[in-house]
Amino acid sequence: MLIDSHAHLDMISPGDLPGILARAYAADVRTILAIGIGDGPHQMHRALEIAEATNSPDLPQVFASAGIHPQEAASATPEALARLAALAEHPRCIAIGEIGLDYYHLDNPIPDVQQAAFIAQLDIAAALGKPILIHCRTSELATPAAKQKFGPADAWEDLLALLTRHWALDASGNTPSGIMHCFSGNLDQATRSLSLGFYLSFAGNLTYPAAKTIREVAVSAPAGRILVETDAPFLAPIPHRGQPNESAFVALTAAALADLRGVSIDEIAALTTANFHDLFPTTRLY
Repeated sequence: MLIDSHAHLDMISPGDLPGILARAYAADVRTILAIGIGDGPHQMHRALEIAEATNSPDLPQVFASAGIHPQEAASATPEALARLAALAEHPRCIAIGEIGLDYYHLDNPIPDVQQAAFIAQLDIAAALGKPILIHCRTSELATPAAKQKFGPADAWEDLLALLTRHWALDASGNTPSGIMHCFSGNLDQATRSLSLGFYLSFAGNLTYPAAKTIREVAVSAPAGRILVETDAPFLAPIPHRGQPNESAFVALTAAALADLRGVSIDEIAALTTANFHDLFPTTRLY
Protein backbone atom coordinates (compact mmCIF):
# COMPACT_ATOMS: atom_id res chain seq x y z
CA MET A 1 0.00 0.00 0.00
CA LEU A 2 1.33 3.41 -1.03
CA ILE A 3 0.44 6.99 -0.17
CA ASP A 4 0.90 9.95 -2.49
CA SER A 5 1.64 12.67 0.02
CA HIS A 6 1.33 15.60 -2.42
CA ALA A 7 -0.80 15.79 -5.57
CA HIS A 8 -2.55 18.73 -7.21
CA LEU A 9 -5.75 16.93 -8.08
CA ASP A 10 -7.53 20.26 -8.52
CA MET A 11 -5.23 21.03 -11.46
CA ILE A 12 -6.41 17.96 -13.33
CA SER A 13 -9.35 18.10 -15.70
CA PRO A 14 -12.51 16.88 -13.94
CA GLY A 15 -13.12 14.52 -16.83
CA ASP A 16 -9.70 12.91 -16.36
CA LEU A 17 -9.87 12.63 -12.57
CA PRO A 18 -11.93 9.39 -12.31
CA GLY A 19 -9.46 7.53 -14.52
CA ILE A 20 -6.47 8.92 -12.62
CA LEU A 21 -7.94 7.85 -9.30
CA ALA A 22 -8.80 4.39 -10.66
CA ARG A 23 -5.26 3.91 -11.99
CA ALA A 24 -3.86 5.04 -8.65
CA TYR A 25 -5.95 2.45 -6.82
CA ALA A 26 -4.84 -0.23 -9.29
CA ALA A 27 -1.23 0.72 -8.51
CA ASP A 28 -1.95 0.11 -4.80
CA VAL A 29 -2.10 3.81 -3.94
CA ARG A 30 -4.66 3.88 -1.16
CA THR A 31 -4.37 7.50 0.05
CA ILE A 32 -3.73 10.82 -1.67
CA LEU A 33 -3.18 14.21 -0.08
CA ALA A 34 -4.73 16.75 -2.48
CA ILE A 35 -3.07 20.15 -2.25
CA GLY A 36 -5.46 23.07 -1.91
CA ILE A 37 -3.78 26.08 -3.47
CA GLY A 38 -5.44 26.23 -6.89
CA ASP A 39 -4.58 29.33 -8.89
CA GLY A 40 -4.84 31.47 -5.78
CA PRO A 41 -6.77 31.84 -2.53
CA HIS A 42 -10.10 31.97 -4.36
CA GLN A 43 -9.58 28.31 -5.32
CA MET A 44 -8.26 26.92 -2.03
CA HIS A 45 -11.51 25.03 -1.51
CA ARG A 46 -11.32 22.85 -4.60
CA ALA A 47 -9.06 20.15 -3.16
CA LEU A 48 -11.39 19.75 -0.19
CA GLU A 49 -14.36 19.46 -2.54
CA ILE A 50 -12.56 16.65 -4.39
CA ALA A 51 -11.76 14.92 -1.10
CA GLU A 52 -15.40 15.01 -0.08
CA ALA A 53 -16.67 13.82 -3.47
CA THR A 54 -14.41 10.78 -3.96
CA ASN A 55 -15.34 8.63 -0.99
CA SER A 56 -15.52 5.15 -2.52
CA PRO A 57 -14.17 1.73 -1.46
CA ASP A 58 -12.76 1.28 -4.96
CA LEU A 59 -10.78 4.55 -5.00
CA PRO A 60 -7.99 6.00 -2.87
CA GLN A 61 -8.99 7.94 0.22
CA VAL A 62 -8.43 11.59 -0.57
CA PHE A 63 -7.57 14.18 2.05
CA ALA A 64 -6.91 17.85 1.46
CA SER A 65 -4.79 20.78 2.50
CA ALA A 66 -5.41 24.48 2.10
CA GLY A 67 -2.89 27.25 1.76
CA ILE A 68 -1.59 30.29 -0.09
CA HIS A 69 1.42 29.49 -2.27
CA PRO A 70 4.32 31.95 -2.03
CA GLN A 71 3.78 33.08 -5.61
CA GLU A 72 0.32 34.26 -4.51
CA ALA A 73 1.58 35.86 -1.30
CA ALA A 74 0.33 39.30 -2.32
CA SER A 75 -3.19 37.84 -2.17
CA ALA A 76 -2.83 36.80 1.48
CA THR A 77 -5.31 39.42 2.63
CA PRO A 78 -7.06 39.23 6.02
CA GLU A 79 -10.14 37.93 4.19
CA ALA A 80 -8.14 35.20 2.41
CA LEU A 81 -6.43 34.16 5.62
CA ALA A 82 -9.79 33.96 7.40
CA ARG A 83 -11.09 31.78 4.58
CA LEU A 84 -8.04 29.54 4.91
CA ALA A 85 -8.61 29.16 8.65
CA ALA A 86 -12.24 28.22 8.06
CA LEU A 87 -11.35 25.58 5.45
CA ALA A 88 -8.65 24.13 7.68
CA GLU A 89 -11.16 23.35 10.40
CA HIS A 90 -12.72 20.64 8.23
CA PRO A 91 -11.71 17.11 9.37
CA ARG A 92 -10.56 16.12 5.87
CA CYS A 93 -8.37 19.23 5.62
CA ILE A 94 -5.37 17.79 7.42
CA ALA A 95 -2.63 20.34 6.68
CA ILE A 96 -1.84 23.94 5.82
CA GLY A 97 0.00 24.22 2.52
CA GLU A 98 1.73 24.33 0.39
CA ILE A 99 3.28 27.44 1.86
CA GLY A 100 6.82 28.77 1.99
CA LEU A 101 9.23 30.86 -0.04
CA ASP A 102 10.02 30.95 -3.76
CA TYR A 103 12.75 33.24 -5.06
CA TYR A 104 12.90 31.52 -8.45
CA HIS A 105 10.28 33.18 -10.67
CA LEU A 106 10.66 36.80 -11.69
CA ASP A 107 6.95 37.50 -11.22
CA ASN A 108 6.89 36.28 -7.62
CA PRO A 109 6.38 38.83 -4.83
CA ILE A 110 9.42 40.29 -3.12
CA PRO A 111 10.78 38.38 -0.09
CA ASP A 112 9.16 40.66 2.51
CA VAL A 113 5.70 40.00 1.07
CA GLN A 114 6.30 36.25 0.84
CA GLN A 115 7.63 36.09 4.37
CA ALA A 116 4.68 38.00 5.84
CA ALA A 117 2.21 35.62 4.16
CA PHE A 118 4.22 32.63 5.36
CA ILE A 119 4.29 33.79 8.98
CA ALA A 120 0.55 34.52 8.93
CA GLN A 121 -0.13 30.97 7.77
CA LEU A 122 2.21 29.50 10.36
CA ASP A 123 0.09 31.25 12.96
CA ILE A 124 -3.08 29.67 11.56
CA ALA A 125 -1.50 26.23 11.50
CA ALA A 126 -0.28 26.58 15.06
CA ALA A 127 -3.68 27.75 16.28
CA LEU A 128 -5.40 24.75 14.66
CA GLY A 129 -2.71 22.20 15.44
CA LYS A 130 -2.24 21.34 11.76
CA PRO A 131 1.04 20.25 10.16
CA ILE A 132 2.44 22.43 7.38
CA LEU A 133 3.51 21.56 3.84
CA ILE A 134 6.59 23.54 2.82
CA HIS A 135 7.52 24.78 -0.65
CA CYS A 136 11.05 26.16 -0.96
CA ARG A 137 12.74 27.22 -4.16
CA THR A 138 15.75 29.48 -4.17
CA SER A 139 17.00 31.84 -6.88
CA GLU A 140 20.21 29.90 -7.40
CA LEU A 141 19.06 28.46 -10.75
CA ALA A 142 16.76 31.31 -11.71
CA THR A 143 17.01 33.53 -14.77
CA PRO A 144 19.43 36.48 -14.59
CA ALA A 145 16.48 38.88 -14.22
CA ALA A 146 15.11 36.92 -11.25
CA LYS A 147 18.54 36.74 -9.67
CA GLN A 148 18.82 40.50 -9.97
CA LYS A 149 15.38 40.98 -8.40
CA PHE A 150 16.01 38.74 -5.41
CA GLY A 151 19.69 39.61 -5.07
CA PRO A 152 21.66 37.73 -2.41
CA ALA A 153 18.49 36.54 -0.63
CA ASP A 154 18.49 32.77 -0.14
CA ALA A 155 15.10 31.11 0.19
CA TRP A 156 16.42 28.17 2.21
CA GLU A 157 18.24 30.34 4.72
CA ASP A 158 15.27 32.67 5.07
CA LEU A 159 12.86 29.74 5.40
CA LEU A 160 14.84 27.94 8.09
CA ALA A 161 15.35 31.17 10.01
CA LEU A 162 11.61 31.91 9.97
CA LEU A 163 10.76 28.37 11.04
CA THR A 164 13.25 28.57 13.89
CA ARG A 165 11.66 31.80 15.14
CA HIS A 166 8.00 31.08 14.45
CA TRP A 167 7.52 27.30 14.32
CA ALA A 168 10.20 25.64 16.41
CA LEU A 169 8.00 25.07 19.46
CA ASP A 170 4.26 24.97 19.93
CA ALA A 171 2.38 26.22 22.97
CA SER A 172 3.08 22.97 24.81
CA GLY A 173 6.80 23.15 24.15
CA ASN A 174 6.70 20.37 21.56
CA THR A 175 8.29 20.42 18.14
CA PRO A 176 5.46 20.58 15.59
CA SER A 177 5.56 18.61 12.40
CA GLY A 178 5.31 19.22 8.72
CA ILE A 179 6.64 18.12 5.35
CA MET A 180 9.42 19.54 3.23
CA HIS A 181 7.53 18.84 0.02
CA CYS A 182 9.48 17.67 -3.04
CA PHE A 183 12.69 17.98 -1.06
CA SER A 184 15.40 19.36 -3.34
CA GLY A 185 17.83 20.85 -0.84
CA ASN A 186 21.28 19.69 0.21
CA LEU A 187 22.45 17.54 3.10
CA ASP A 188 22.86 20.49 5.45
CA GLN A 189 19.37 21.79 4.68
CA ALA A 190 17.99 18.30 5.19
CA THR A 191 19.69 17.99 8.58
CA ARG A 192 18.37 21.37 9.69
CA SER A 193 14.88 20.55 8.46
CA LEU A 194 14.90 17.26 10.36
CA SER A 195 16.07 19.01 13.51
CA LEU A 196 13.00 21.25 13.26
CA GLY A 197 10.71 18.23 13.21
CA PHE A 198 10.05 17.94 9.47
CA TYR A 199 9.57 14.94 7.24
CA LEU A 200 11.30 14.86 3.84
CA SER A 201 9.10 13.94 0.89
CA PHE A 202 10.68 12.75 -2.35
CA ALA A 203 9.08 13.24 -5.77
CA GLY A 204 9.74 12.10 -9.32
CA ASN A 205 12.84 14.27 -9.67
CA LEU A 206 14.55 11.71 -7.43
CA THR A 207 14.84 9.61 -10.61
CA TYR A 208 16.44 12.34 -12.76
CA PRO A 209 20.10 11.87 -13.71
CA ALA A 210 21.15 15.29 -12.38
CA ALA A 211 19.55 14.75 -8.96
CA LYS A 212 22.70 13.46 -7.25
CA THR A 213 22.32 15.58 -4.10
CA ILE A 214 18.66 14.64 -3.68
CA ARG A 215 19.58 10.97 -3.91
CA GLU A 216 22.30 11.44 -1.28
CA VAL A 217 19.71 12.93 1.06
CA ALA A 218 17.26 10.12 0.26
CA VAL A 219 19.84 7.53 1.29
CA SER A 220 20.88 9.26 4.53
CA ALA A 221 17.49 10.45 5.80
CA PRO A 222 16.14 8.66 8.89
CA ALA A 223 13.72 5.88 7.99
CA GLY A 224 11.03 7.38 10.20
CA ARG A 225 11.05 10.72 8.40
CA ILE A 226 10.68 9.89 4.70
CA LEU A 227 7.64 10.10 2.42
CA VAL A 228 6.95 9.79 -1.30
CA GLU A 229 4.84 12.00 -3.51
CA THR A 230 4.09 12.84 -7.12
CA ASP A 231 3.49 16.61 -7.11
CA ALA A 232 1.12 15.63 -9.94
CA PRO A 233 0.62 16.80 -12.60
CA PHE A 234 4.25 17.97 -12.37
CA LEU A 235 7.61 16.17 -12.12
CA ALA A 236 6.71 12.80 -13.62
CA PRO A 237 9.41 10.23 -12.83
CA ILE A 238 11.44 8.44 -15.45
CA PRO A 239 10.28 6.85 -17.79
CA HIS A 240 7.35 9.31 -17.91
CA ARG A 241 9.41 12.50 -17.57
CA GLY A 242 7.92 15.29 -19.66
CA GLN A 243 4.42 13.80 -19.48
CA PRO A 244 1.64 14.76 -17.07
CA ASN A 245 2.30 13.09 -13.74
CA GLU A 246 -0.37 11.18 -11.82
CA SER A 247 -0.67 9.45 -8.48
CA ALA A 248 -0.13 5.94 -9.86
CA PHE A 249 3.43 6.98 -10.71
CA VAL A 250 4.32 7.36 -7.04
CA ALA A 251 5.11 3.65 -7.24
CA LEU A 252 8.05 4.48 -9.53
CA THR A 253 9.45 7.00 -7.07
CA ALA A 254 8.98 4.51 -4.25
CA ALA A 255 10.85 1.88 -6.27
CA ALA A 256 13.71 4.30 -6.89
CA LEU A 257 13.85 5.16 -3.19
CA ALA A 258 13.85 1.47 -2.27
CA ASP A 259 16.71 0.80 -4.67
CA LEU A 260 18.76 3.67 -3.27
CA ARG A 261 18.25 2.51 0.31
CA GLY A 262 18.84 -1.15 -0.49
CA VAL A 263 15.44 -2.40 0.65
CA SER A 264 12.39 -3.84 -1.09
CA ILE A 265 9.63 -1.66 -2.46
CA ASP A 266 7.25 -3.41 -0.05
CA GLU A 267 9.40 -2.15 2.83
CA ILE A 268 9.40 1.40 1.46
CA ALA A 269 5.65 1.26 0.91
CA ALA A 270 5.02 0.08 4.47
CA LEU A 271 7.50 2.58 5.92
CA THR A 272 6.23 5.66 4.09
CA THR A 273 2.62 4.68 4.78
CA ALA A 274 3.33 4.36 8.51
CA ASN A 275 5.19 7.68 8.48
CA PHE A 276 2.26 9.44 6.81
CA HIS A 277 -0.19 8.06 9.36
CA ASP A 278 2.13 9.06 12.19
CA LEU A 279 2.16 12.62 10.88
CA PHE A 280 -1.58 12.63 10.19
CA PRO A 281 -3.04 10.21 12.76
CA THR A 282 -6.67 11.03 11.95
CA THR A 283 -6.21 9.46 8.51
CA ARG A 284 -6.08 6.04 10.21
CA LEU A 285 -9.78 6.43 11.03
CA TYR A 286 -10.92 6.31 7.40
